[in-house]
Amino acid sequence: MSNILYFNDMIQMGKVLGVNDRNVPYLEVLLGTELSVKGNMVMMDPPSKLATDLLEHLARLSDSRTEELSESEIFMEYQLLSEPKLKEIESGQAVYPVRDYNIVVNSRSVFPKSRLQKRYVASLFENQIVFSEGPAGTGKTFLAIAYALMQVMTGKKHKLVLTRPVVEAGESLGFLPGDLSQKLNPYLRPLYDSMEYFLAPQQIRKLEETGAIEISPLAYMRGRSLNRSIVILDEAQNSTRGQMKMFLTRLGEDSQAIITGDTSQIDLPNPRQSGLVEALSILHDIPSLGVIRFSSGDVVRSRIVKAIISRYSQEEDNGKDQY
Repeated sequence: MSNILYFNDMIQMGKVLGVNDRNVPYLEVLLGTELSVKGNMVMMDPPSKLATDLLEHLARLSDSRTEELSESEIFMEYQLLSEPKLKEIESGQAVYPVRDYNIVVNSRSVFPKSRLQKRYVASLFENQIVFSEGPAGTGKTFLAIAYALMQVMTGKKHKLVLTRPVVEAGESLGFLPGDLSQKLNPYLRPLYDSMEYFLAPQQIRKLEETGAIEISPLAYMRGRSLNRSIVILDEAQNSTRGQMKMFLTRLGEDSQAIITGDTSQIDLPNPRQSGLVEALSILHDIPSLGVIRFSSGDVVRSRIVKAIISRYSQEEDNGKDQY
């Protein structure tokens, strides 16, 4: 096993290792090996196949970029390469290879950062309705926004509708100042954060003005018929059973729905009334409907977020065992 890796040139190396090699200490901790930089080569002590594979992968990734890679991006690529063999999504079900799909929005490409994310992206391309359930940091909302924007920007869908149930403790939507858009903005801020990764705020406002992007509380969806639209229902764990049924029956044949949520974060007075929980239990085997279940092991946001969510999951499991 060689302990030396050569970059094509100093520009490629700079995008991987960062300005003044500032990514090197992070890579050393991540990989458990000492890295020494000389010219356009990196020496590893001790040699590491994972380190070689990761650096080669990062070098190829950097060729499609103009800026250097961040620590969070490096970690996501590390996690993808260091994952064990693809786990089963549902117990007792075999896992089959999935087709690769590309998401490109405004010249920015998005790539799955884990094998389950890859299944999620494939499901978005292949199904009319997709449920993605799991903890924060698994990329379920970000990938949904990226895919939806691509569909609208390429003209495959006429409109992107963003909706979510307005369930908050101690504050009513009616008492918030401003028009409907201003009232909903705090609730939909995570969706806007994802959109602003691809589009400037003024581009988003222009799309809203033309009707290509629409925001709506879930309760306002009743009675509508959505055609040539792609609809994202976020925080779906806080929808009621009636709201979920109402939402799913708004879709025309040429529309698509993406439902995201985390069943461990239900804010309803009676968690058993969650529309997401019911839908996942009774709709999972319908043709053209995909279900992706993420876990704490699928978190790609950062190492510390992954560790925090895993610890909380352990505590919740321990709490259940005590009763």
